Amino acid sequence: MSAVIRRYELTDDEWALMEPWLPRPPRGRPRLDDRRVLNGIVWKIRAGAAWRDVPARYGPWQSVYTRFRRWALDGTFTRMLAAVQADRQAKADIDWLVAVDSTLVRAHQHAAGAKRGPEQGTNRRITPSVDPEGV
Repeated sequence: MSAVIRRYELTDDEWALMEPWLPRPPRGRPRLDDRRVLNGIVWKIRAGAAWRDVPARYGPWQSVYTRFRRWALDGTFTRMLAAVQADRQAKADIDWLVAVDSTLVRAHQHAAGAKRGPEQGTNRRITPSVDPEGV
């Protein structure tokens, strides 16, 4: 009998794709299971919740956040994405259609047609405060 997969958690097939790309921890103090932590990260991202709201079944939220930050900084997620894309591309199981919906593009409220004053004209000259060639 297989384990129950909760909403937002990785299936066994998804885990099999991701697991080889996770960094191997050095020997020493045991840490939380990588799959459990990765499921916590996926839950947080998909649910849009705050880190403090990550369910306790994934471990302490501080540990989930620390692992997320470490993996983001060392390029683990980038390597995972590239590997999955290469795997799917090799199987011709990926569609590279990209669409941009202009209804989601917003301008800042200050860009709403305010009149320019004389100090914001196009003839404004900016001079460097330090001589760039003297450095």
